[in-house]
Amino acid sequence: MINRIGKVKKMNRSDILSSLKAKSPDVLIVGAGINGAGTFRDLALNGVNVLIVDRGDFCSGASAASSHMAHGGIRYLENGEFRLVREAVRERNRMIENAPHVVQPLPTVVPMFKLFSGLLNAPFKFLNLLDKPAERGALVIKIGLIFYDSFTRSQGTVPPHKFEGRAKSMEKYPKLSKDIKYTATYYDGQILSPERFTVELVLDAEAEGSHANALNYVSLVSANGSTVLLKDELSAETYQIQPRLIINAAGPWIDFTNATLGLSHRYIGGTKGSHLVLDHPELRAAIGNNEFFFENKDGRIVLIFPFYDKVIIGTSDIPIEDPDAVRCTVEEVDYFIGLVARVFPTIKVGRENIVFEFSGVRPLEYMKAKTTGQITRDHSIKEDLVGGIPVYSLVGGKWTSFRAFGEQVADKTLAFLGKTRQADTKSTQIGGGKAYPRVGLAQIEFINKVADATGLGELRPKKLFERYGTRAMEIARYIKTVRPNSPEQDRPLKSRPDWSRREVEFLIEHEKAVHVDDILLRRSTLAWLGLVTRPMVEELAEIMGAFLGWTEPQIQVEIRRTIDLLKDRHGVNL
Repeated sequence: MINRIGKVKKMNRSDILSSLKAKSPDVLIVGAGINGAGTFRDLALNGVNVLIVDRGDFCSGASAASSHMAHGGIRYLENGEFRLVREAVRERNRMIENAPHVVQPLPTVVPMFKLFSGLLNAPFKFLNLLDKPAERGALVIKIGLIFYDSFTRSQGTVPPHKFEGRAKSMEKYPKLSKDIKYTATYYDGQILSPERFTVELVLDAEAEGSHANALNYVSLVSANGSTVLLKDELSAETYQIQPRLIINAAGPWIDFTNATLGLSHRYIGGTKGSHLVLDHPELRAAIGNNEFFFENKDGRIVLIFPFYDKVIIGTSDIPIEDPDAVRCTVEEVDYFIGLVARVFPTIKVGRENIVFEFSGVRPLEYMKAKTTGQITRDHSIKEDLVGGIPVYSLVGGKWTSFRAFGEQVADKTLAFLGKTRQADTKSTQIGGGKAYPRVGLAQIEFINKVADATGLGELRPKKLFERYGTRAMEIARYIKTVRPNSPEQDRPLKSRPDWSRREVEFLIEHEKAVHVDDILLRRSTLAWLGLVTRPMVEELAEIMGAFLGWTEPQIQVEIRRTIDLLKDRHGVNL
């Protein structure tokens, strides 16, 4: 279908499902986390007829439980994984360049309590003699940071590291523990919203044309010969397709997905990672705009991380069998609250400061290791065959390396399909990062341009720019357009006046939101920042119900579903 300005008009959910009855995609991607979405975009750019499905929403599984960091993984140098770190540092810089609206440079402070400790960690790991690493001292960290800087020096995206002694460190961070001997500051990146990042990857891929389509809330049911059965989780209707290739990007659920296909391999040996989001002004002021990345007293690498006006603390690294069962436990909460005292002993943190909890499973490759920290974070493609259909399982990988992994998978897929690469994604900007104004004056000019073009005043365009980057213009124009067959104009939400009804409708119509939690958790950071109230849930359910044609009983079911989900998975009581 071609719209009036000559661009391909994207199909809606119903259109995509109907199209499956007429023509099967060449490639089916199962799992729309970051690895699946990255592969989907690469294949879409190269003209492949591809469908991506997820049994939940996009980026609602393991990829949503990220520490919100785009990082090279300095601690993996100790494992000798130099190629992995070099790749991740390079990809971190690309994320900062290509998605500046959601990925920003992050100064990272490493407090050090010892000088020479940890020198034998790397050789002992190599000889498999290490049960528990010794605390890394200043010399080991200095050597690691020299290597780390060497991987990124030529790109110049972030500054090199620097070391400071106790006196200078205490001057900069007065609440810091007086037991520290040095601090080191180096730069990585922060992902303000991994979910928006992933959703925008999916939307960018679909914008390439009708050959690339994405469906959330569609599950893989079975495979029989050359036929794969999919199920729409919203309507329970099933669809038969005959893809030439299946890409299993289900993350921690890879083995479960393969079992559905009749395969019995064990590829995943994932570990659980949990975090807390705190509303704690004193702690937020103490860290400033810096991440604090350090070893707790038990040797666990932990972090204290700025997140808008809140603070994220974490993380755990616990072996787990069932990824559906992950929740942040009472023991983890106690541990996280306690870790703050390691570096800020005078700052008291309690459960009353927690506004949000999140937990997920790292889809690491199954291997025997004495500590979870020794399990590789590298990525690989495992090949199988089901009824004549090749299956590529995307095992492992770091969030930061998604683009490089997706490129590797796409190259293999293109070779299988007999196609040649037409485009790459190294410099392809993402979503609201396209033509993003990087300096303050240019940002003001862009916001004023949105205001002049739409008549929305000054405040609304600024808020839209903060949330969506340069997509603010598209959303602002949508807001000013009256919905067909509806006399209702845009109006602020009663529960959140800096949001409006038409903004919510845009997320439904153009960003595939079909549940209230899709908006609260993945199209925005409202839930993450502890801003959700019961009236907000009720108002969003009413807006979505009116737009999607829900009955009043369906609206009430959606309200209860959302409230229960927030409590069960995120510790939010409404």
